[in-house]
Amino acid sequence: VLFQIFDAFKARLHDSNSKVNQVALETMHKLIPLLKDNLSPVINMLIPAMVDNNLNSKNPGIYAAATNVIQALCQHLDNSLLLQPFCTKAQFLNGKAKQDMTEKLA
Repeated sequence: VLFQIFDAFKARLHDSNSKVNQVALETMHKLIPLLKDNLSPVINMLIPAMVDNNLNSKNPGIYAAATNVIQALCQHLDNSLLLQPFCTKAQFLNGKAKQDMTEKLA
């Protein structure tokens, strides 16, 4: 059931409508402390959806929401769950997103 929910939710994290995209990120920020390590089965699917485009967004609301989500992940999930997806993102992103992910890894 978790996969079905987050598979549908993932599309909202990439939505072309910036307001939908921002609300999805803000919602994810609220869900992370509630679900914590229960997100582990879907974390490899969610991190790319939350990070790709959003950390390089020129929209300050989307960028701030994406940054808050990454911070919440670091605060509420076991770091071992985040290491591989963060490394992958830091390796393949560019610009501000690459810098942000590299800082989180450090």
